Amino acid sequence: MPTKGLKHKISMEHHGIRNVNQIMWNLSTPELYEHIIRNNEGIISHLGPVVVKTGQHTGRSPNDKFIVKEPSSQENIWWGKVNRPFPVDKFDALFARLMAYIQGKNLYVQDCSAGADPKHHLHIRVITELAWHSLFARNLFLQIKDRTKLETHEPSFTIIDVPGFKATPAIDGTNSEVFVIVDFAKQLVLIGGTSYAGEIKKAVFTIMNYLLPHKDKVLSMHCSANIGTDHDTAVFFGLSGTGKTTLSADPRRELIGDDEHGWSDDGVFNFEGGCYAKVIRLSQKAEPQIYECTRRFGTIIENVVIDPETRRLDLDDPSLTENTRAAYPITHIDNAVLSGMGSHPKNVIMLTCDAFGVMPPVSKLTADQAMYHFISGYTAKVAGTERGMSREPTATFSTCFGAPFMALHPSVYANMLGEKIARHNVHCWLVNTGWTGGPYGVGKRIEIAHTRAMINAILSGELEEAATVADPIFGLHVPEEVRDVPRELLTPRNTWKNPEAYDEKARDLAAQFIENFKEYEDNVSPEIRAASPRIDTAKPRATIQKIRG
Repeated sequence: MPTKGLKHKISMEHHGIRNVNQIMWNLSTPELYEHIIRNNEGIISHLGPVVVKTGQHTGRSPNDKFIVKEPSSQENIWWGKVNRPFPVDKFDALFARLMAYIQGKNLYVQDCSAGADPKHHLHIRVITELAWHSLFARNLFLQIKDRTKLETHEPSFTIIDVPGFKATPAIDGTNSEVFVIVDFAKQLVLIGGTSYAGEIKKAVFTIMNYLLPHKDKVLSMHCSANIGTDHDTAVFFGLSGTGKTTLSADPRRELIGDDEHGWSDDGVFNFEGGCYAKVIRLSQKAEPQIYECTRRFGTIIENVVIDPETRRLDLDDPSLTENTRAAYPITHIDNAVLSGMGSHPKNVIMLTCDAFGVMPPVSKLTADQAMYHFISGYTAKVAGTERGMSREPTATFSTCFGAPFMALHPSVYANMLGEKIARHNVHCWLVNTGWTGGPYGVGKRIEIAHTRAMINAILSGELEEAATVADPIFGLHVPEEVRDVPRELLTPRNTWKNPEAYDEKARDLAAQFIENFKEYEDNVSPEIRAASPRIDTAKPRATIQKIRG
């Protein structure tokens, strides 16, 4: 078993891997570039990013994710549509078939970690079939720079990612040829049948979401975070497409991280060492920091159309997918917090992308309203982020703004957030980055410049004591005025040509909130239940897409 790169005392035999051709240990970014080109996995674009295509799977496959049902964890898992049980014997059999498949092949290994806070490190090993997936792991997770530590790195969890191996559902017990299976007892994740690298990232997030609240009493969050000159940390909750990455990348503030964080007794810390940004129709003017990362050596560009002669990217072309991505180390952001750590948040901002055009673009929340909207997790699922999504956005309720990755019951995360908001006197806000002037197809997306102005007003403290008006249906406290934002934009009803049509659509959405929240009514306080919208009818006219809560 020939090896290349920095060797490690814990060999492949430790993972049951034998008779492979060559092991590439912890290759550097330039070395991985050479392998990517030699293997015909990608091409180099203008100014240096490597461009790859993921084939038919251009987003996550939520229906193909499982957790092994075994004694050490089964009593803690939130079993259901998100966390599907997988039998131990089926996992073992699939592992054996996977081991047979990789015999004689080259493998790439990256030893790294998740969790910037030294008290809450998770040591991981990512073993991949593709060189560019190894570079993805190197970009997204925390690199180990000390060679001595790298040689003695002992992984707590191992991810084996083999896109070329496709499951056979009748034999393996999977739903399709794709599988993402976590075994907490064996501390092992198997991924196959898909080249979408985001599965690696979210598998580690799922592990952190299980371990930190359950064992370390640390709140894990699907959020971005940044910090101002006064050391005021802000947290941005939201699902894919709501603006977590865009709004946290602010030249006037330092970026802690763009997607996954923990909140401990010491403050907020990033889980990752990189960013995974959506780049479809990316604007150099509106999003300069992320745009520059699409022009940097070391960045991976996924599923973006490229001119074969000039090697220039067309970020506006969605022909491969709406879910085009850039994966880059956080050091590509000039004002990144290299420690990955910040203080306790002063502001918690919950982002939603309302496709119906009825939610106010900015609202101040009471603590009870914050808990209601955190548990609800409303947004519009944007086409391309998951397999099977239509091109039309769909109303979605994803509890904790991250149900697909939450291994424990939502009440665990919600209770921890409520306690921390109260203990640290946090200001809470709801910001809608979706539509105004009508629903999707009629109205238009709220301009990033206006959303940034609202965020700036929140973070500067201007809106803390601002005069507000209560939304008659949703009960949200809407500021009467925000600097650099048209006044009529703040009240969605005023932007519609037909106010009565707005009223009907608003009641429609409110009914969906009420229907969705029925699952949680018995487990929350009367004050949180009272934060529900008020409507004339209790039956929704539109279909709810619900991600297990």
